[in-house]
Amino acid sequence: MMGWTQHLLIAPILLPMATGAALLLFDERRHRFKAGVNIASTLLLLILSIALLRIADISPGPGSLTHSYAVGGWPAPFGIVLVLDRLSALMLLLTSVLAAASMTYSLARWHRAGPHFHTLFQLLLMGINGAFLTGDLFNLFVFFEVMLAASYGLLLHGSGPVRVRAGLHYIAINLVSSLFFLIGVSLIYGVIGTLNMADLAMRLVEAEPGNRALFEAGAAILGVAFLIKAGMWPLCFWLPPAYTAAAAPVAAMFALLSKVGVYVVLRLSLLLFGSDAGALTGFGSQFLLFGGMATIVFGAIGVLATQSMGRLASYNLLVSSGTLLAAIGMGDAAVISGALFYLVSSTLTVSALFLLIELVERAQEPGANLLTVTMEAYGDEVDAEGDEEQEVGLIMPGALAIVGVCFGCIALLLAGFPPLSGFIAKFALLAAMFNPDGLGGEAGIGGPTWVFAALVILSGLAALISLLRTGIRTFWAPVEAVMPRVLVVEAAPIIVLIVACVVLTVQGAPLLRYTDAAAQSLHMPANYIDRVLPPSASGNETGEIER
Repeated sequence: MMGWTQHLLIAPILLPMATGAALLLFDERRHRFKAGVNIASTLLLLILSIALLRIADISPGPGSLTHSYAVGGWPAPFGIVLVLDRLSALMLLLTSVLAAASMTYSLARWHRAGPHFHTLFQLLLMGINGAFLTGDLFNLFVFFEVMLAASYGLLLHGSGPVRVRAGLHYIAINLVSSLFFLIGVSLIYGVIGTLNMADLAMRLVEAEPGNRALFEAGAAILGVAFLIKAGMWPLCFWLPPAYTAAAAPVAAMFALLSKVGVYVVLRLSLLLFGSDAGALTGFGSQFLLFGGMATIVFGAIGVLATQSMGRLASYNLLVSSGTLLAAIGMGDAAVISGALFYLVSSTLTVSALFLLIELVERAQEPGANLLTVTMEAYGDEVDAEGDEEQEVGLIMPGALAIVGVCFGCIALLLAGFPPLSGFIAKFALLAAMFNPDGLGGEAGIGGPTWVFAALVILSGLAALISLLRTGIRTFWAPVEAVMPRVLVVEAAPIIVLIVACVVLTVQGAPLLRYTDAAAQSLHMPANYIDRVLPPSASGNETGEIER
């Protein structure tokens, strides 16, 4: 990155920060103006993300593709540094796509359901983008807190007793997560003396053996903070009630927040505990593998047990997180590549389902679900929408048919039916696990690999059964048919997200090539360190790293 283009790296943080601050200066009753500014900023962020993705993927190989930006000109490890590689660029693009879809959906009425929606939305984007780009643990904490603070307000957006109760639980859990974050970072800094990720990876090899146990404790506590956000069992009980209570566009964005935790776990595990980490190689990998598989089991059971569509989407999100964490625990580049493809496909699909839920429930009588024999007798399954604001926009003809087709497409994607992107992602995962040149090798395929593969397949079957049951009850044999009132700005984002999954299907080979290169780059931490640290700090004057 040369000339002015190098400043593009900080733009995904500055743009939403400036937009969110500027929107505070205008009266909250100017809904249309604020919505226009928010949409314009989000679309510009989408264009920036595409440009950064092209910059990160400018070379066909995995090396020499990490770009760093020293804020204020202060070099790492002393100054704030932002880092762009294929993984962070992919996450930025996924964030901007979901943000554009969620923001468009909110134009029907949700952006007027409470104060400062647009400011909170932009600050959420700032925190998410900063977490993906930062190369420093302290600044990761800062962006993490910005993201969480904005999510607190967005979860409570629209008021209502269900949202308030779920919001208080959500805030309490995330405050504990933040406390773990601070304790873990403090222990790591006390042992190693740095929080820059590249500098930390370089110094870790030279750390005194006597301090290794303290560092492992700090890393474990830090990991718990991110695994809470990722929703790994048994740290995930807060997620279904909170995400079910959130407004539809907020829940769609929250589907990405769990991937922030997965992203940080993936980044740090391969950078700090990769093949060059000596005695710390593979630290925590078995915990991630078995914890991820336990999360898949928990999520699949929840998918089969619940009849609430909000909880159905939440448990599918847990299955997605568990699959990704178990794949990270396997530590193989080919498995990580398939997991990245799965991350994109599953996040787009679950977000589309969160948006669709509100439209599906309009096609049901308020008491229809209570007449279903298998419905939970009691619980927090009540719809969280408490307001009846007048909706704006054009009503879509054939709304029930469109909603039904979208629901069917989402069901096929979550179940992993061929040839859709969900199938390609799971096939890439399974092919990597059973590749004789990969994990199997001469030692053969281990028992955990067989269990993980079986869970990937069975979780898709569980999703198919539960979604078929819901589809039959809602569209095939409803208690009483109701024609839903669906606006174009509500249906269009869902259709766009489904079309994006179709594009992933058609362009599966180029995306798998991209994820292969990203996974290989993650397994070469020396390239990351070399690009972030100056030559004198990372090795010798030639820039080669001594590890």
